[in-house]
Amino acid sequence: MRLSARVDYALRATAELAATADDTAAATGPARRPNPVTAEQIARAQEIPPKFLESILLQLRRGGIVHAQRGPEGGYWLARKAAEISLADVIRVIDGPLAHIRGQRPEDLGYQGAARSLQEVWIALRASEREILELVTVADVASGKLPDRVTELVSDPNAWI
Repeated sequence: MRLSARVDYALRATAELAATADDTAAATGPARRPNPVTAEQIARAQEIPPKFLESILLQLRRGGIVHAQRGPEGGYWLARKAAEISLADVIRVIDGPLAHIRGQRPEDLGYQGAARSLQEVWIALRASEREILELVTVADVASGKLPDRVTELVSDPNAWI
């Protein structure tokens, strides 16, 4: 699996917003909107190039992942509760569908002969990716409390090599 720098930065930015939202909710109560976080604050906290982050945040706003407010009190905050935003949601907004082979969806490929079963392998791979990326939320990442299925997979030493 290969993720772009844009996706990596988008996931890190949303986790940062989730952590900030949790801090704000604890201080102000869950009914109030969290204080906006500036792109500069996110960039600094996650060591993301600021100009690159701005374009990513725009994409996340257009995709319904974050809200934005301009002005001196402006910044960004999550459009939904962090527990309702999966990693797959963020990836799809930034890069589109989870699995493509040469720019095509696996079910649209046509393999012949001995390679025919590759299509099923690609579909199984996509299903496996979806299982994890739709299970894990931005809140899980921000809190460091990952679902049991993820913990189980990373406990296998072979997963790390």
